Amino acid sequence: MQKKQPFPQLLSGDSEDHVSIPLLSSEDEAAMEREDTPEVLPILPLRNTVLFPGVVLPINVGRDQSLQLLKEAHKGGLDIGVMTQLDGDIENPEQADLHEVGTVASIMKMLRMPDGSNTVIIQGKKRCSMGEVIETEPYMKAKITPFPDAEDGWDDKEREALQQSLQEMSMEVIQHSPNIPSEAAIAIKNIDSLRFLVHFIASNMNAEKEQKQNLLEVPGLKARVENVM
Repeated sequence: MQKKQPFPQLLSGDSEDHVSIPLLSSEDEAAMEREDTPEVLPILPLRNTVLFPGVVLPINVGRDQSLQLLKEAHKGGLDIGVMTQLDGDIENPEQADLHEVGTVASIMKMLRMPDGSNTVIIQGKKRCSMGEVIETEPYMKAKITPFPDAEDGWDDKEREALQQSLQEMSMEVIQHSPNIPSEAAIAIKNIDSLRFLVHFIASNMNAEKEQKQNLLEVPGLKARVENVM
């Protein structure tokens, strides 16, 4: 898979880090969390990026297995498990080549580009852990376990203070970064969910793939906020 297509760039000057709007509301996020997670999902490997819950990600599809997986899942309205490769250079990754923690995702749209390439737009829904591989052909399918946030034991005032601090820090970065468009500030101001705010920033920040994967794997939301800050 997958060099991302040029969707609106928000929090990074790196052309490899793009995300598109619309933004996720607290109600949308809660609805995603309430959805049942299938016991088995087709597994889509990502070479060089990490998908966070709530984030919309456009990806160029290069592998035949991935294209077949996406076409069948999209036709059937099925979710997929999205896992990042340990080494993006591996062409046909096996389970040992993938991070265990990933994201359940839905397929929003599939596009045939003018140059003949295929682009898929996916949206993360919730974190998950990959277990036993059930099938490897024509593409990988594996058992999936939800990976919900650990209890942080914080009150509403602390949550609100952290969200305000994170938004203010992000706004300051935007103001001092000429390569980041003004739409980024509007996006940050309009995110009402702390969890999505963290995931939105983590997805677009100028950080290495492994740093983003580490953030995805942090058990509790409070710790994830602190790590991003």
